Amino acid sequence: MRREKRGWKPAIRYSEAFKMEVVREVESQDVTCAAVQRKYGVQGGVTVQRWVRRYGNGSRGKVIRVERPQEIDERQRLKQRVQRLERALADAHVELVLERAYTQLACERAGITDVAEFKKKAAGSPRIKR
Repeated sequence: MRREKRGWKPAIRYSEAFKMEVVREVESQDVTCAAVQRKYGVQGGVTVQRWVRRYGNGSRGKVIRVERPQEIDERQRLKQRVQRLERALADAHVELVLERAYTQLACERAGITDVAEFKKKAAGSPRIKR
C-alpha cells in the first residue's frame, strides 16, 4: 500500500473520446479553450490547448499566410541582397585588416614606432605624381 503525501492528488486521466469531443466543441462552436475547460472541469492551464493541437483539424491556433507570387519573389530578392551585402561587408573587413597589418609591417621595417603619427603625416602630405 502506498503512503499518500500531504496535499497529493491523484492524476486525472481523460479518455480519447472525451478529448476529441472537447476539441470538436472548441472548433465547431468557436468558444475559447478556457471556457470549455471551465465547463468540463478540466485540470491544467494548457491541457485543452494541447488537445486542440493534437486532435484538432488545424483550423484553430495556426496562422495560414497567403502570399502573392510577387511577394515571394520580393522576399527572395531581398534575402539575396542581404547575402550580397554581408559578403561585401566581410570582404571590406578583410581588406581593412590586411591594410592595417601591412601598414604596421611597413612602419616596423622603416623604423617608425608610432603608426598613428605616421598615418597623420601621410594623410597631410601631398602625393607626388611621377
